[in-house]
Amino acid sequence: MKKSAIASRVRRAPRGNPITAYVRAQPRPVRAICDQLRGLVEAALPAATSRVWHGSPVWFVADNPVVGITARAHAVTLLFWNGQAFDEPDLTPVGKYRAAQARFAAAAEIRPALVQRWLKKAGTNVFDSRAFFKRRRRT
Repeated sequence: MKKSAIASRVRRAPRGNPITAYVRAQPRPVRAICDQLRGLVEAALPAATSRVWHGSPVWFVADNPVVGITARAHAVTLLFWNGQAFDEPDLTPVGKYRAAQARFAAAAEIRPALVQRWLKKAGTNVFDSRAFFKRRRRT
């Protein structure tokens, strides 16, 4: 299923949690990965707020994006906005800023203790993206 079709189904969800709608819209194997990652994120970051942002579930700490889940056809990526600062070899750098991600093709690939360690770092090492990009726009 194309990402645009998934995103449009999530937007049309009449009520309830939009993250739940996003997860339910996924094919069964991808849904299992999303469910497990969502549970780990919500357990590790209980004070974080969550919403579907740019078509994917994202958790925020103090209005800064911290971690997000993006479902693809056969895998799910777990993205950390400040992941490059975690000094974790299992996270792959993404883009030109500080993001890093892990990719999971099956729920069995998820190592909960490792993901919990990343999430703990994500909750305490928050990239202040608003201030960063505000400074960049001034220069």
